[in-house]
Amino acid sequence: MSKPLSDLSAAGVAVWLDDISRERLRTGNLADLVGGSGVVGVTSNPTIFQKAIGGGETYQEQLRDLAVRGVDVGEAVRAITAADIREACDVLRPVYDATGGVDGRVSLEVDPRLAHETERTVAEARALWWLVDRPNLFIKIPATRAGLSAITATLAEGISVNVTLIFALDRYEAVMDAHMTGLEQALDAGRDISDVASVASFFVSRVDGEVDRRLEKIGTPKAAELRSKAAIANARLAYELHQKVFGTPRWERLAAAGAKPQRPLWASTSTKDPSLPDTLYVTELIAPGTVNTMPEATLEAFADHGVVPGDTITPNLGAAHAVFDQLSELGVDMADVVEVLEVDGVRKFEDSWNQLLGTIRDQLGAVAP
Repeated sequence: MSKPLSDLSAAGVAVWLDDISRERLRTGNLADLVGGSGVVGVTSNPTIFQKAIGGGETYQEQLRDLAVRGVDVGEAVRAITAADIREACDVLRPVYDATGGVDGRVSLEVDPRLAHETERTVAEARALWWLVDRPNLFIKIPATRAGLSAITATLAEGISVNVTLIFALDRYEAVMDAHMTGLEQALDAGRDISDVASVASFFVSRVDGEVDRRLEKIGTPKAAELRSKAAIANARLAYELHQKVFGTPRWERLAAAGAKPQRPLWASTSTKDPSLPDTLYVTELIAPGTVNTMPEATLEAFADHGVVPGDTITPNLGAAHAVFDQLSELGVDMADVVEVLEVDGVRKFEDSWNQLLGTIRDQLGAVAP
């Protein structure tokens, strides 16, 4: 492992890979990243699968079998993605065992078209949990308003959850409440909650993208000074909330029963602005008990020239509050920013899912007998 990645892990940041493909699994690349780069988890999403299946020959044999069986496109998507996730879970299983179930996790997302339907999301989560059948699976559920109840219900059944598409601080508070409520319900039902885990995926770079567009329209020198500062401030304030919530008597009661804390996970950590350092959203979001899930390019960049100066969140909470105050003074409405980002995030995942369905439909047609 490179020194920067080793230092990052030593600082308490779990390094996860934001990518999966059958080629990565079959060539041993994922196992190499686990063994040589300190990767201890994997996340996926509809966009990742659409790219992998659309451009990979390694799926053809399974596609032919599905076509011969006459499987519809929806079930074909579940079968193909579950196969990759199951294999990745097996690669990460030694990490899961070594960390007592804290890491070694692999995430599979429910159909994003269900983001605003609680009951169907829960049903889909159950189906995917059964289909993959691995204890180190995370079911990804979007943190929409309807998703909050689904998160609670799913955790209450003993299914581990990766809560995704979090942008807003108040929504994050609601997510942590949903997490604890689910564990409380599981405990009341007599379940062993020590095996139930969760992470909360707080999206980073997209916040800068939206806020910076608004700052450009304002066009003042003060607005220019705040460019590329909102996302890091937002994530740091999320960590502050996390520390507060997971220090309450409510959480202490759950912890005494064996519960694991829901760790904040920094997602969307590749920089979209080429003028920014390519490791910005890693270096500036270092704190114990966090996860950073990176595309391979960001992982390689940090391995090559990343810097770990220590905890970069806790000492800078005052500055994060100051950034939010300054944005408010300039008229940047963060409540509107995060609402726009959530709506756009769900739409993008729906679009990718529909593209994935189209890709598999075309490939099933091409290999059908």
